[in-house]
Amino acid sequence: MSRHVAIVTDSTAYLPPQTMERHGITAVPLTVVLGDRALEEGTEISARSLALALQKRRSVTTSRPSPETFAAAYRAAAERGADGIVSLHLSAEFSGTYDAAVLAAKEAPVPVRVVDTGMVTMALGFCALAAAGTAEAGGTLDDAVAAAEKRAAGTSAYFYVDTLDYLRRGGRIGAAQALLGSALAVKPLLELQGGRIELREKVRTASKAIARLEEIAAERAGAGPVDIAVHHLAAPERAAALADRLRARVPGLADLHVSEVGAVIGAHTGPGLLGLVVSAR
Repeated sequence: MSRHVAIVTDSTAYLPPQTMERHGITAVPLTVVLGDRALEEGTEISARSLALALQKRRSVTTSRPSPETFAAAYRAAAERGADGIVSLHLSAEFSGTYDAAVLAAKEAPVPVRVVDTGMVTMALGFCALAAAGTAEAGGTLDDAVAAAEKRAAGTSAYFYVDTLDYLRRGGRIGAAQALLGSALAVKPLLELQGGRIELREKVRTASKAIARLEEIAAERAGAGPVDIAVHHLAAPERAAALADRLRARVPGLADLHVSEVGAVIGAHTGPGLLGLVVSAR
């Protein structure tokens, strides 16, 4: 049995299934609690079902994976021949996922390095891909961690949401910021900074906000090479149009991913989300 470094992440990385399979990446699912039902993201609840539930104002919360779930993933990786595991997760500011992984790592049969990337969505996914690429090239556990951390340092994420109410309800943005946005009837542009979602700019209309999102991404991308991900929730036309404009506008574009976010992130942003990740190679 060949020995190698395995890569584990969580379901909020939103990597395409075929990409995870090609690189041998395992994603441990977070849970969405819809009413009195606990459902695993990606298998038991879809983003579309989540959007409908939010539009009907049903109670929706999210929950981290248990340490036991992580322990099972680590054992399975070891049984497949891993002699070390890099476990990369969404910002600990958002979730207890990192803490659960740390607890499970203590009992794992092989060394596990758990990393709080400070990222989420494909900002986390690009970190996992960087670690996987290094591992595939024969890199050590330390090499794979360094590759993920370097990728995180060169990655930025921006978000447009129709309302800050969902982020306020979930405690992901301050009540004062949410109230300010509602009072002024502005459309908020958000940025991931230091593992937290911060209000970057306030724009008067949705169309101006999306145009500004495009400008920020083009400025951040520079001459490249960069990978870009466009995310949405129940807004496929917006996402496709933005992706088309970025293809024409970013000269150093390497890969472009367009996808709907899963239920966990969708529960905290609400329908209409448009997200943009710019990640330097």
